[in-house]
Amino acid sequence: MRINELLTDFLEYLEIEKNRSQKTIENYHHYLKRFFEWSEANDLEDINFEQIRKYRIYLNRYQDEKGNGLKKITQNYHIIAIRSFIKYLSKRDFPVLSAEKIEVGKNPSCMVEFLDPSELERLLSGANGTDLRSLRDRAILELLFSAGLRVSELVSINRDQINLKNQEFSVRGKGGKVRIVFVSDTAKDALEKYLGKRIDIDPALFVRVLGKGRKIEKKDNLRITQRSIQRIVKYYAKKAGIVKDVHPHTLRHSFATDLLASGADIRSVQAMLGHSSITTTQIYTHVTNQGLKDIHKKFHGKQKK
Repeated sequence: MRINELLTDFLEYLEIEKNRSQKTIENYHHYLKRFFEWSEANDLEDINFEQIRKYRIYLNRYQDEKGNGLKKITQNYHIIAIRSFIKYLSKRDFPVLSAEKIEVGKNPSCMVEFLDPSELERLLSGANGTDLRSLRDRAILELLFSAGLRVSELVSINRDQINLKNQEFSVRGKGGKVRIVFVSDTAKDALEKYLGKRIDIDPALFVRVLGKGRKIEKKDNLRITQRSIQRIVKYYAKKAGIVKDVHPHTLRHSFATDLLASGADIRSVQAMLGHSSITTTQIYTHVTNQGLKDIHKKFHGKQKK
């Protein structure tokens, strides 16, 4: 079988057997296609250890037309995709090199950007109008912070999913994993005001606001896009005078940071974020640094005369 045929089989395997999201499949396709085009591989014998070694050097030295290189984590995503493809071929008894021989580089330590309480207050209060657009935007900002949602999770929510009486609902996250998320009092209030203003019957929780005089037609898909959410967050961050590069995930970081700073245990935060591994959640332990500093100051060197 040719490489292109095997690639198609692999992507279908990810979709059916592994139940990966469409976005994940698209990413794997992009990473693998890039490798095959660079290596000019047509058959399995073209995929060998030396080729992959040279490809890693290529990725590390790669620069786009603006002179920007690839981040280490992005380079690793390319290698992870190749490893996964080789593991799939090995399961199907194709003669390929061992995936264990392909090591994934260590990612650099990740520093997360989050908003402090005063910045959060300014951001949330920026959407203070009573028109439908302002009410929608306030509800979006409040829910992102209240539930620690990914932007992909936010746009996929339907109105009938959310239980404002119990202030909780379930959301399907990465890998199809379902978790319970919670709605704060302020987020509940914002959602009630927004939904009370809606006159359409679209099932989506958050929808586009049509221009003045534009009538809603049956064919209209009103569900808001991820890109629109990103623009909304950036607009209110700029309006609030926040100089940080604020995006929807910044509110997710702020959600986790706020919980840990207030005393929540990291395992609970892991569950609320929907992380498979506690290692992923540990990027937020920066909030304990001040506590550790206070402990050090209080107890260190007390036995010295």
